[in-house]
Amino acid sequence: MGDVELIASKLKLIPDFPKKGILFRDIFGIFQDPLAVEALVTHIVHHLLSSGLPKIDVVVGLDARGFLIGPMIAVRLGAAFVPVRKAGKLPGECIKVSYEKEYGQDFFEMQVGAVKEGQNVIVLDDLIATGGSAKAAGELVAKLGGTVSEYVFFIELTILDGKKNLDAPTYSIIKLDD
Repeated sequence: MGDVELIASKLKLIPDFPKKGILFRDIFGIFQDPLAVEALVTHIVHHLLSSGLPKIDVVVGLDARGFLIGPMIAVRLGAAFVPVRKAGKLPGECIKVSYEKEYGQDFFEMQVGAVKEGQNVIVLDDLIATGGSAKAAGELVAKLGGTVSEYVFFIELTILDGKKNLDAPTYSIIKLDD
């Protein structure tokens, strides 16, 4: 079994979560299998190192699933890890943006100075649906003077075409059309 097949085999579908009508893709089965975690991290790092991107200075992980492997990817790339969190969860001075989710509006924050002028950044999250949360993270990076080189996702819901809302290329390991 290849790495993509292994990763995909660990996903669980949860109907009507977090609200009725949403079919939630639960990634936590991946983290119950160390081999699947290693396959996920290695796959992403290999993609980033072989895709012709500039050297990545910062891995930005979105609250909260981007935190699960973001630091591991950052260490392997020799990059910093920066969290993007929901409003009010980070200490110190922060910048904030609003974004639309599939099921409502929310706010993301990043600490001032976490990304520096001219740094190359990847934005990492588990899933892209409409692209709202990733777009918000990209706006935070831009406000601090960084450049998003690529948006990276474990899963892409292609039917929603969320990548059209983003300002840099995207990479998704698993593409689903439902």
